[in-house]
Amino acid sequence: MGARSPERVSTPTGAVFLSYASQDAEAAEKICDALRAAGIEVWFDKSELTGGDVWDRRIREQIRDCRLFIPVISANTEARDEGYFRREWGLATDRTRDMAEKRTFLIPVVVDDTPERGASVPDKFQQVQWTHLPRGQASPPFVDRIAALLGSTAAAATANGPSPVLASAPPAQTRNRRALGIALGLAALAIAIGGSWLVLQHSALHRHREASVAGESQPAVTEKSVAVPPFADMSEKHDQEYFSDGLAEELLDLLAKTPGLHVTARTSSFYFKGKQATIPEIARTLGVANILEGSIRKSGNRLRITTQLIRADNAEHLWSETYDRDQEDIFKIQDDIARAVVDKLRMTLLGGGVPRSGSAIVSPQAHNLYLQGRYLIASDTAEDLTKAGAYFQRALDLEPGYAPAWAGLALVAARQIANGYIPVADGIAQAATAAQKSVELDPSYAEGYVELGRSRMLSSFDWTGARKAFDHALLLEPSNSGAQFALAHIIMAVGNADDSLRRYQQGLERDPLNLLQRRYAARLLYYAGRLDEAEEVIRQVLEVNSSFPAAHYELGRVLLARGQVPQAVKEFESEKSSWSVLGLPLGYHAQGRTADANVALQRLVDNSAGSEYQVAEAYAYFGNVDQAFTWLDRAVALRDPGIQWLRGDPLLHNLTHDLRYVALLQRLNLRV
Repeated sequence: MGARSPERVSTPTGAVFLSYASQDAEAAEKICDALRAAGIEVWFDKSELTGGDVWDRRIREQIRDCRLFIPVISANTEARDEGYFRREWGLATDRTRDMAEKRTFLIPVVVDDTPERGASVPDKFQQVQWTHLPRGQASPPFVDRIAALLGSTAAAATANGPSPVLASAPPAQTRNRRALGIALGLAALAIAIGGSWLVLQHSALHRHREASVAGESQPAVTEKSVAVPPFADMSEKHDQEYFSDGLAEELLDLLAKTPGLHVTARTSSFYFKGKQATIPEIARTLGVANILEGSIRKSGNRLRITTQLIRADNAEHLWSETYDRDQEDIFKIQDDIARAVVDKLRMTLLGGGVPRSGSAIVSPQAHNLYLQGRYLIASDTAEDLTKAGAYFQRALDLEPGYAPAWAGLALVAARQIANGYIPVADGIAQAATAAQKSVELDPSYAEGYVELGRSRMLSSFDWTGARKAFDHALLLEPSNSGAQFALAHIIMAVGNADDSLRRYQQGLERDPLNLLQRRYAARLLYYAGRLDEAEEVIRQVLEVNSSFPAAHYELGRVLLARGQVPQAVKEFESEKSSWSVLGLPLGYHAQGRTADANVALQRLVDNSAGSEYQVAEAYAYFGNVDQAFTWLDRAVALRDPGIQWLRGDPLLHNLTHDLRYVALLQRLNLRV
């Protein structure tokens, strides 16, 4: 239905145009009210006035003059092939043709579970970030983002105040291997300890459809901070994306080893790839003062790499350079760029420079194969992981002593185990061998120790050995967020939730957009009985991505623990990933639907490969203690990664006084 006769005839500076179908009037009004309460002018009217030439002309004028255009998307708009709102959408997208690409104008909002993929919306809507506001409940961070885009941040902050919420989640490698993999990335949070543990402030992340968790005060952005988004592939065939991503990632890793320099981790730095966002928006979201961006044009063996360091608050170009070199010079180019960035950030005051690349002796051919493998790992699919392993192996055929490629092989095996793509026993052997080889070849390479620690967790539940490996990785590279998250998970496994959460905080300071880590932090809060906080975290995950694997499942468990059984069942039924089979037996049993619960449990048993631990959880929840222990024994014997969540699991509460439970903890080398 779209905006109706506006309340003011004049054209106020910075107005927002709210476009919606008539069936979504209630949700749209909630959004309108929240924005107006913050002093933001909104063109919206629910009176459904009759259209006409004058009214139609006024709508066109409003869309032409508004500062931001917010289309409300839902199942209602999906069901309607025609409607005035579609005319408004067309007018808005037509206007973008005359705008600079960096300008933010379209702010699509989804008020239900309508997925982005395949949605019946203009192509321009698919090119920008969508915001999820269930039923039109406009969160304070959303209002804060709109205010910031209009240049009235202070007004919005005053009107809304802080919003309590949490976030985070442990390493992808520790997920039950029945879970569908998802590339690390998305969503934000900086965890701070104190008070009721975590408090969500007006974070930069929510200025893009995501949420960030912070403590009672948002940490100041240090001048000595930088993020490195993916470099643009400007090659004629646009077939060098793996190379441009790889260069940015390696620059990021090199800068991260510089003492005193705060560098955002890959997951967060790469989050904005392909998204419409300005340099200031990216910097605010990531909590950095500077952005290093660049592009690559490759022709044959020649490279043209253009880079520039930009100060985010005033768009000042601190430094720029273009390199025309042969591909063989790639390692020197990386060093040159990193050193120039550090020089401009005056890091020499910290008493340390940029470490030289440890890979300078590797042939460009092997390095190129390694970059292709790293690029493919991100998708986490069975096919791409297999291809990634093949690229790493080809790199090793050329350079058998190339430690990063061995670490890559270990990571591939760990991901294949986590996702159930290969038998656990096979994957464990591959991961352990490759990780050990990596650290033997290059004792200074932190990622090798991260993978070594993971392999020790998987192969023998060697928590002490794994922790030593993670600690050593952090000694080599204190800013390695992957090691921080892995260490947090180890600490959780042996029973220290508070310390684990603190470790998550440290990892998220470097990787604030890691949605997977937020999900695991919510699970820790659930384990600790902090159900309100856990619910807030998971709902933030779902606001960012309503289909994020296991998020509905995690929320269902929290609601179940609070006695909100119908709501829990709804969440379990909403889970679209393989995690759905894990939650339904619990929900149906709690509802007293015995027949449905038994059918769901049998389905879980029939699909138990890699989910033995979750079968044990279900039997324990059903009260069948003996079967629960039988399946826990299977989980241990088959090295189901889920067994790492044994200690403190609320679903196993009725087992904890059984001597078999104590014996199991001892068998797993977990302190009692």
